[in-house]
Amino acid sequence: MPLRLPKALLMLIGFALALTACSRIDLAYRNLDRLVPWSLGDYLDMNREQKQLLDERLKAHLAWHCKTQLPGYLDWLDRVQVMVANDAVTDENLRQRTVEARQAIGRVTEAITPSAAELLKGMNDSQVAEMREAFRKDIDKRQKEYVDTPLAKQVENRAARMRKRLEPWLGELDAEQRLRVMSWSQALGDQNRQWIANRAHWQQQLVLAMDQRASPSFEPRLAQLLQRKESLWTPEYRQAFQNTERQARSLLVDLLKQSSPAQRQFLQQRLSKVRADFSELKCLKG
Repeated sequence: MPLRLPKALLMLIGFALALTACSRIDLAYRNLDRLVPWSLGDYLDMNREQKQLLDERLKAHLAWHCKTQLPGYLDWLDRVQVMVANDAVTDENLRQRTVEARQAIGRVTEAITPSAAELLKGMNDSQVAEMREAFRKDIDKRQKEYVDTPLAKQVENRAARMRKRLEPWLGELDAEQRLRVMSWSQALGDQNRQWIANRAHWQQQLVLAMDQRASPSFEPRLAQLLQRKESLWTPEYRQAFQNTERQARSLLVDLLKQSSPAQRQFLQQRLSKVRADFSELKCLKG
């Protein structure tokens, strides 16, 4: 299997965010420093020094994240629970929760940028060439999966993915809610094309930066790519992204309005479970 060094970068950036998708957050968090290097072995032929650097940085960032960032996540979850309990899931409140979540992501990205820079600066020419090839294959695969299918099929698949994401939080959707999910997917139209084109654009900018990884300009450029990536968005994707966020907020507002008492109780229980898993982490207790 060809190496995919970008996986190391993506895992380093996304380690904290991926936790929210785990059904056993406590278990995933405690073992993340071991799970991440192991999974990288499937994609990346790192040398001993690179593996050691990644392992050391992951442990340090995980400790920092748990002690300094998780308390804020608990507060954020409290605000979400109050919002749901008070039937206050509105566009404005969702917009505020999104801003808060984006700020949390920004703090993590800023914290790991120096480690990402050190890891990437240590790549040799062969690894950079394989990065370029991995990016090409990534775009080809996504193009075939998300764009080279009829638009009607794209809409259908997108709705199915959204239902799969929603049901662990709301339980089984009723007929009216399923129709609302379908209308949401239709409203996004051909956004897959803009998303993949923008992804390819970002990857190209990273490869160009890697060609200058020995120069003083590399770290500032990498910081822009990781921390201010929206400044590099294509105009088409910027417009599509704004529509995507607007449609997502509208979908959630409508689904909660359509939800049954049992679904709202299910959601509150799920949120409580997530919060409990986080709050029981030993690192939060010193």
